[in-house]
Amino acid sequence: MKAEKADKRLATKPVISGSEAVIRSLIAEGVETIFGYPGGAIMPIYDALYDFQDQVHHILVRHEQGATHAAQGYARSSGKVGVAFATSGPGATNLVTGLADAYMDSTPMVCITGQVAASLLGTDAFQETDVIGITMPITKWNIQVTRAADVPGAIAKAFYIARSGRPGPVLVDITKNAQFEEFEYEHTPCTHIRSYQPVPQLSHDAVNAAAELINSAAKPFLLVGHGVLLSGAEKALLALAEKADIPMASTLLGLSAVPVDHPLYTGMLGMHGNYGPNVLTGECDVLIAVGMRFDDRVTGDVSTYANKAKVIHIEIDAAEINKIIKADVAIHADAKTALEALLEQVDPAKHADWIAEFRAADKKEYDKVQHRELYPEAGELKMAEVIRLISEKTNGAAVLVTDVGQHQMVASRYYRFKNPNTNITSGGMGTMGFSLPAAMGAKMGTPEKEVVAIIGDGCFQMTLQELGTIYQSKIGVKIVILNNNFLGMVRQWQQLFFDKRYSSTEMINPDFVQIAKGFFIPGKKITAREDIAAAIDEMLAHDGAYLLEVAVEKEDNVFPMVPAGAPIANIRLE
Repeated sequence: MKAEKADKRLATKPVISGSEAVIRSLIAEGVETIFGYPGGAIMPIYDALYDFQDQVHHILVRHEQGATHAAQGYARSSGKVGVAFATSGPGATNLVTGLADAYMDSTPMVCITGQVAASLLGTDAFQETDVIGITMPITKWNIQVTRAADVPGAIAKAFYIARSGRPGPVLVDITKNAQFEEFEYEHTPCTHIRSYQPVPQLSHDAVNAAAELINSAAKPFLLVGHGVLLSGAEKALLALAEKADIPMASTLLGLSAVPVDHPLYTGMLGMHGNYGPNVLTGECDVLIAVGMRFDDRVTGDVSTYANKAKVIHIEIDAAEINKIIKADVAIHADAKTALEALLEQVDPAKHADWIAEFRAADKKEYDKVQHRELYPEAGELKMAEVIRLISEKTNGAAVLVTDVGQHQMVASRYYRFKNPNTNITSGGMGTMGFSLPAAMGAKMGTPEKEVVAIIGDGCFQMTLQELGTIYQSKIGVKIVILNNNFLGMVRQWQQLFFDKRYSSTEMINPDFVQIAKGFFIPGKKITAREDIAAAIDEMLAHDGAYLLEVAVEKEDNVFPMVPAGAPIANIRLE
């Protein structure tokens, strides 16, 4: 039997099973790492994977949601397509949160699910779920494969769609009979799909119109979105900003596209962003938005947003143009292509007085908020001082993977990012439990980098089972839990807007260090300010995974803050 199988592999077009075709096609697409969890409907694919362990590395997660977040972290840190496996029924439905997260945040990911045999579809067979219907709104494309011969083409198309244009997640559902059937295998990469144009043709008229606006601007302002990172446009962006002396601010997902210490960088936009960028958006006369979608957390009340500005919107997805903010000049193009063309057309300029307005706003925020958060002289530990120390001790060069809530906003505000693609967080979905599995994937994607997960006590308990994956697969991620025994962001809103009626937000937590030790991961808990610096040093020096729990001020709030739905100029400093 083994000799017969070997003979088939030596054929010009080897006759192989659909399951083996899945693995071969993934290898042909450059896949080196897969995150997944086996089950009955995908068992043939796992059986085929057994013969290719020297070519592709499978990471056994502890929950299918963890597989998707790990694939996201892998994709965001490495720039490659993340891959996740799951079985049918509950295995497939457990992918939904990660797919939705990847869809919102434009992360390239291919999920492959097993399915019941084609003859059983629609019969409510054991562990049958309509995963195609469920995931259609949250994938860039999905397909159900019922014949082995269609496997290579489906996977090639999946990777092309996932990584091209505005990236996103794709799901391929493969019935069990298609996994067992044999056919003559050939994999041809997909390079074109009729009617699908992932890279728009650049309009030079639009570029010229944008350049005219920039050249005549007294107060231009650049908004840096995630699309800058996705297109690799960081150098072109900096060149444009420096040539025309334009201050820049970043969305949450755009963080790390610009070094925080760049003289033209003014901070983060949005609900918990910096004071200057939020207030002065209303004063700019030309707003250049690059690779961002004007999320409500950035705009606040859209009727008052940037009312004095002519808006230039550079965006690869036509659906995002004029969806929320009307563009005076729309450049429907890849961000790098558009910025490089624009760079040739803009004139050198100086806007010293305009930039000075941002510096004055910085001072106001530092005096009112940052000084007491970063350098407290007494009282309980603050989240900001912990992040400041981690930033200093990693020289701003670590890959920071944050969960969702107060700790996310504090980390985003105070970590001094130096290098691109080192900020990994859940933006559009705001998925609690994202960080731990995403950090695993980020470390697998960039093993040469220090990867630090910043997690709240509530978020950690949503996916802490992935400590088992970290131990089994020897993933050297550093885990920092900022523990305030509250669902902190919800509690902050309850304090400010619901008369301190703390409904279901206070938490009685377990011993996180003991839990880590149960997974054979060393750790330490810190409660005193004088111990924190040495504890961070110990964590970073440790060879392998390490958990550091830091007890922080229980009712610490994150400021500045724009109340939901309010104009961003109404940003509160206290």
